[in-house]
Amino acid sequence: MTESPPAKTPAWKVGGATILTFVALLYLIEIIDQLTGHSLDRNGIQPLEADGLKGILFAPLLHADWAHLLANTVPALVLGFLVTLAGMSRFVWATAIIWIVGGLGTWLIGDIGSCRMETIHIGASGLIFGWLAFLLVFGWLTRHIWWIITSLVVLFVYGGILLGALPVLNRCGGVSWQGHLCGAIAGLLAAYWLSGPEREARARRKADRLPGPAA
Repeated sequence: MTESPPAKTPAWKVGGATILTFVALLYLIEIIDQLTGHSLDRNGIQPLEADGLKGILFAPLLHADWAHLLANTVPALVLGFLVTLAGMSRFVWATAIIWIVGGLGTWLIGDIGSCRMETIHIGASGLIFGWLAFLLVFGWLTRHIWWIITSLVVLFVYGGILLGALPVLNRCGGVSWQGHLCGAIAGLLAAYWLSGPEREARARRKADRLPGPAA
């Protein structure tokens, strides 16, 4: 008698566990930061400083205080979970692109509009803006009806936070509009790149439907 292969874990369970683990890590890091007198926060992105480049790796994991982390918790859980439903491989790649490209962009332009104040950019909001931008356009690029519906719902629920990427509304520090903007741009790039298989398949189907040359 042959044994049946083990049942595959549903994607939503894997995605949910992944995002819950990530957010739990953020809380663990904030506990350590609080206990060490906010010593970890100095490892954020310091624009145009060589030492500040390491902040590209650490900034999304760091938060100024509990209020900052709490403000990012629900959007991170919801938007991050939705991105995992595109497939864990795509989630990992999208997150990596947003994390690195968005962070590098913040390092390049992070001093703009800082009113000559020293700026250190920290927080998962750049990642959140990237996930949001990814979700807003991924469905339209893939032409999957479920993802198009998801993008419309996400726009309705979270579209207002896109104002956080506008410099005119976030002057002189306090809110990293630079991180929000760069994260969103990186999310758009990730959506375009990761929707490549569907776009290429659509182009092939379109080419197949074109009439051939007359005999």
